[in-house]
Amino acid sequence: MAEQRFDMIVIGAGPGGYVAAIRGAQLGLKVACVEREHLGGICLNWGCIPTKALLRSAEVFHLMERADEFGLKAENLGYDFDGVVTRSRNVAKQLSNGVGFLFKKNKVTTIMGEARLAGNGRVVVTRKDRDDEISAPNIVVATGARARELPGLEADGKRVWTYKHALQPPHVPSRLLVIGSGAIGIEFASFYNTLGADTTVVEVMDRMLPVEDAEISAFAKKAFVKQGMKILEKSSVTRLDRSEDKVIAHIETGGEVTTEEFDTVISAVGIVGNVENLGLEDLGVRIDRSHVVTDEYCRTGVDGLYAIGDIAGGPWLAHKASHEGVMVAELAAGQEAHPVKKANIAGCTYCTPQVASVGMTEAAAKEAGHDIKVGRFPFIGNGKAIALGESQGMVKTVFDAATGELLGAHMVGAEVTELIQGFVVGKTLESTAEDLSETVFPHPSISEAMHESVLDALDRVIHI
Repeated sequence: MAEQRFDMIVIGAGPGGYVAAIRGAQLGLKVACVEREHLGGICLNWGCIPTKALLRSAEVFHLMERADEFGLKAENLGYDFDGVVTRSRNVAKQLSNGVGFLFKKNKVTTIMGEARLAGNGRVVVTRKDRDDEISAPNIVVATGARARELPGLEADGKRVWTYKHALQPPHVPSRLLVIGSGAIGIEFASFYNTLGADTTVVEVMDRMLPVEDAEISAFAKKAFVKQGMKILEKSSVTRLDRSEDKVIAHIETGGEVTTEEFDTVISAVGIVGNVENLGLEDLGVRIDRSHVVTDEYCRTGVDGLYAIGDIAGGPWLAHKASHEGVMVAELAAGQEAHPVKKANIAGCTYCTPQVASVGMTEAAAKEAGHDIKVGRFPFIGNGKAIALGESQGMVKTVFDAATGELLGAHMVGAEVTELIQGFVVGKTLESTAEDLSETVFPHPSISEAMHESVLDALDRVIHI
C-alpha cells in the first residue's frame, strides 16, 4: 500500500489523543489517529466513565437505604448486580461510539492497529493482515498507561483483580481486600462496600488518600470507617496465597505479619506508562520510570514528536491529558499555545463522600516557605447540605498571608467534585482571598461553604 501522508498523526485515542486529533482537524490539519483497541481509550471504556456509572448505582442504592430519613418508604431493597454492570458497560459503549462520530464529523482518519515510530516522521501501523506506513511532520504519542502489578500480587482475573476485572467481575465480592487507597482503590472500595462487601483497605503510606491534605484524609477515613470499612495504614501486603475460592493475604503492619482470608483482592497500586514497542528509545526519547520525559509543551526533544497524557507523567488525569492534547494540536498548527499549569489541575475522587482538591496542601504550602492563612467550613453549617441530608463534609482553603493568593483548596463531602472547579477558576484567574470574599454565592447552595471557608481564613466567617 502506498504511504499515506498527514499533517499530524496521533497514536492513541484516549482523552488526550482523541481531543488532540479533533482539535488538529478543527485547525485545518489532515489528521490520522491510530488506536489498537477502543476509541476513547481506558478512560471512556475501562476507567473514568464506567467506574462513575457503577458509583452512581451505589449512590442511588445508598439513598434508597436512607429512605426513612426523607420521610419515604422503601421495602425489600436489593440490587441486580448484572444490571448494574450492564448499565456501566452501556454508558461506556455510548461514549466510545461518540468518539467515532466526532472523528467522522471532523474528518479525522481512524486507523485501527498497533503503531510504531519509524523515524523521520514515519509511523508503521501493524494490522492483522498487513503493515502500513503513514507519515506526518507532527506525531503525538498518547498511549496512556496500565495498572502496575507488584511481584507476587499479580492479577489473575479470578480472585485477584485489576480495575478492568473489577468493572466486569466474575463474582460479587463478599470479603474484599483493596491494596492501595489512591483514587482508583478507594473508589472501588466505596462501591463494593456500599453494595455489602466486608471491605478492608491496605495503604503503605502513613494515611489513606496520601496525596490529599492530611485533614481531608482524616475526615474521609472517619466516614469510611463509619460505613464499615477497615482501613490499615502504614501496612503492606507481602504475599497472597491463592486457592479456587479464597485468597489468604499476609499483611505486615509495624513489623508484625498477620494473615486474613478474603474471597477477592483488588490491586490498585499505581500505573505504568505504555512505552513499550513504540520505537521511542530508537529515536533517543528519554524515558524515566516508564514515562516519557517532556518539556512544558509536551515536546520530547525529537523534532515534531510530542507525548501527552499518562505516558508523559503526572498528574495522571484525563482532563490534564485533554488539555495537553489541545495544546500540542495548536502548536502543530503553528499557533501560540500556553503550557498546562499543573498546579491549577483539580484532582477528584468519586467515593462516598467525594474528595476533591486543587493546588497545595497546608503542609506543602508551609514546606514551600509560605506564611499562610487557612480557612475551614463544615457542611453542618450549610443549609443546602442539611436539606439534602448531606451534612458530613468540609471545605478547606489555604492562602498566602501576605498576598492573599489562593494556594490550595480541599474538600470532602457531597458533590465536591463539581464544586472544586470554582476554586480552579479562581486559581487560574489568580484570585485573592479578598476577591473570593467579595464574590456573591447563590443561596441555598453547597457552594456557600466555599465562600465561608474563605471568610474563615480572613476571620470573617458568619455561620459557625
